[in-house]
Amino acid sequence: MPDVKVGAWQMPWNAKSDAGRLADGIPQERFWAADSRGINQVGCIYTAQGFEFDYVGVIFGRDLRWDPASQDWIADRSESYDSVVKRSGDQFLDLVKRTYRVLLTRGMKGCYVRFDDAPTRAHTLPRPRTGYGANV
Repeated sequence: MPDVKVGAWQMPWNAKSDAGRLADGIPQERFWAADSRGINQVGCIYTAQGFEFDYVGVIFGRDLRWDPASQDWIADRSESYDSVVKRSGDQFLDLVKRTYRVLLTRGMKGCYVRFDDAPTRAHTLPRPRTGYGANV
């Protein structure tokens, strides 16, 4: 069953430790990042932390968004799928920021990022240079 959906693309989260018997071809949670069969699942901070990959893809969800009006980051607990972080009280914003920081640093050669929120995408991605020497 797909848990993560972006347009027509969809994949299940990595297997949970307490899932019991796993379907054929699904690695246990602790092996997700090192097992080639994990490629057909979406990893999370807990399965990706401590590993470096050549390339990673990070889906920047709506749990952390840039607010152009306040010029600050806002965190939305209702958009989080991490039960541990959701229960973090006043530390929620800081923990969500840390989670994305870790995920964004796992790629040794590169990182592909998908932003669900347009203002966050506009704030975060580099602006095209203009003028002399600009890449066209």
